[in-house]
Amino acid sequence: MILYIAEKPSLARALAEVLPKPQQKGEGFIRLANGDVVSWCIGHLLEQAEPDVYDPAFKQWRREHLPIIPDDWKLVAKPNTKKQLAVLKKLLKEADTIVHAGDPDREGQLLVDEVISHCKVPAAKRERVQRCLISDLNPAAVKKSLAELRPNREFVPLSVSALARSRADWLYGINMSRLCTIAGRSQGYQGVLSVGRVQTPVLGLVVRRDRDIADFQPKPFYEVQALLQTDNDEQFRAKWQPSEACQPWQDEEGRVLSRALAENVVRRITGQPGRVLAAESQRQRVPPPLPYNLSALQIDAARRFGLSAKQVLDVCQGLYERHKLITYPRSDNRYLPTGHFAQVPSVLAAITVVCPALATAAAQADTGIRGRAWNDARVEAHHAIIPTARKMEGERLSGTERQIYELIARQYAAQFYPHQELDEKVIEVDIAGGRFVARARQQQVAGWKALFARTDKAGEDEDDEWQTRLPVLRAGDGLQCLEGELLDKLTQPPRPFTDATLLAAMTHIARYVTDKALKKILRDTDGLGTEATRAGIIELLFNRGFLVREGRQIRASEAGRRLVASLPELATTPDMTARWEAALDAISRRQASYGQFMEALQAQLPGLLGQVKPESFRGLKAATPSSRTRRRGGVRARNKGVA
Repeated sequence: MILYIAEKPSLARALAEVLPKPQQKGEGFIRLANGDVVSWCIGHLLEQAEPDVYDPAFKQWRREHLPIIPDDWKLVAKPNTKKQLAVLKKLLKEADTIVHAGDPDREGQLLVDEVISHCKVPAAKRERVQRCLISDLNPAAVKKSLAELRPNREFVPLSVSALARSRADWLYGINMSRLCTIAGRSQGYQGVLSVGRVQTPVLGLVVRRDRDIADFQPKPFYEVQALLQTDNDEQFRAKWQPSEACQPWQDEEGRVLSRALAENVVRRITGQPGRVLAAESQRQRVPPPLPYNLSALQIDAARRFGLSAKQVLDVCQGLYERHKLITYPRSDNRYLPTGHFAQVPSVLAAITVVCPALATAAAQADTGIRGRAWNDARVEAHHAIIPTARKMEGERLSGTERQIYELIARQYAAQFYPHQELDEKVIEVDIAGGRFVARARQQQVAGWKALFARTDKAGEDEDDEWQTRLPVLRAGDGLQCLEGELLDKLTQPPRPFTDATLLAAMTHIARYVTDKALKKILRDTDGLGTEATRAGIIELLFNRGFLVREGRQIRASEAGRRLVASLPELATTPDMTARWEAALDAISRRQASYGQFMEALQAQLPGLLGQVKPESFRGLKAATPSSRTRRRGGVRARNKGVA
């Protein structure tokens, strides 16, 4: 008997749909006509054991118990899924062959592997386990995945990295949360103060942004523009570029802080002749934006529709599991396998049915264009989120489902349009010894950009230095400065985080890392958390009362601010988490070991605990939603590893 184990019931149903019929539904499984069986997990069926499983004394939260470090790690059945675990245990004993069909990511690999291990499947049988990677629930795609099974042992490093993440999150979260909660109680606070290696740095980002806004003092600065006229009476404006001699009167960003200096420049150039130093024109070819991964989709949906990360993920899960209109949504990849190219016409045809607003765009797509999105070398466990070839009337979707599907479909259709082409001109001018620059950008070929003309207001260039056109000039041409204009400006405070900008910060966390050496190591795409967990992390911080919403703005609560103040800086900045993610990625690629990673964390933990400052909670008495969390730290890694 072959036993197929899916990550969740929806995937199991998709598998059964393409396997031998007639079929018999049982309690927690589907038996096929040939005697094989399809069963499923319900996310993680097992979870890390609570501290009191290791020692009953740990039921009491006491400082002297910390740090709690298990010698022999234990998994226990989750109370609400014990029945399904028992079903799988029985089926695993009966099976001759096992096919692992967890989701194609780190957690999907672990959650089936841990069931196989927990149920004590013999080593010989484990060695024969096959891996089925499914990212599209439509029958043709599922059949293709079943025809391309791979040995599950190839994915052991991925599973080990997920296991390391799970245990490390437990160690760090349980110990730090218990200590902070004990410290809070000592100052009169009765809520649970949870700490996690991802959630707390995210909270730290918001706390520091709020602090920067509150402490911000606007500073005046000055710019000078020259109104220039050519011999043909054409006029344009050029902006003064301060020389090195002006540095004593500039800030770190090069802004001129001396009004007297700017006024002097205005006086010197008004009515004076000028000379063109250089005039350059360049045609820029801008390729279509890559298809979405989850974070890019969540950011766009937040900007356009004001949707939270969790709302977008929930909608995507429905489009994937219930409607089968998109591929696997928890993807961190923005590329497509070349093998998909044969499906392009059928996917475009489906878009015209599901989303009539894009019917013309799909019909006019040039399927002969194969751009940068098709790159086998950049595709790993899963590929970009794209529409499937399933046709369904769009009226059956909710309004939000239609919005998200249209975003995904438009991004996909754009791959079959030519590059946008822009003419960019730059003219450098000398006036009375000062250097001035004029820039212009003009679209010559809309290409893919035509698909976004009505929707892409958020992406318009807001730089007022760019003009729409400039006169045709050559180096050496003479000009006349009709007047100089002094522009009074004020520095602006940072903007509060929104769902879109907080997700963007989590996705491109290298920008916020303080350790310069680590910043160099990290790729710009190395993120805080994973595609699958970011929405849950943000939601978690709201549920625990550490973040609050003010319209679209996200702010830290008093409890959130006090928690960050109590912790060592390392716990509230992305640096440590970035190191973790880099190490976990290295484990998944066989470039680092589980043992080294865990030993380093265990050695670091006592020092972190010793730096917590209980006095930061003094006077914090109002209970927050976190006080309703059961007192076990609230940090266990649940489905997809929220930490």
